[in-house]
Amino acid sequence: MSTFSKALSPALREIRIFCCQTGQASAGTRQFILSTYPVIKKHNPDLPVMIREANGTPARMFARFERGVEKHVDLENLSSSDVAASVARILSVS
Repeated sequence: MSTFSKALSPALREIRIFCCQTGQASAGTRQFILSTYPVIKKHNPDLPVMIREANGTPARMFARFERGVEKHVDLENLSSSDVAASVARILSVS
């Protein structure tokens, strides 16, 4: 069962993921997006999840919570499972 197969905190307002569409350093992030995005959207259909791919962009993720609180994590050179662990940590998913 995926770590993300449940509704996320209602305090979470938005997820933004940035990565390079061809760079090797973003490969784990791209794989995470392919495998996990559908699961996140299935359980959180109203949560905005924005994915931005641009050449040379370092892989990172931002989470915006209520009251303007924002957290981010660098995902550069991580495997898909390490990306999932980092994202789960920042979203406080267990």
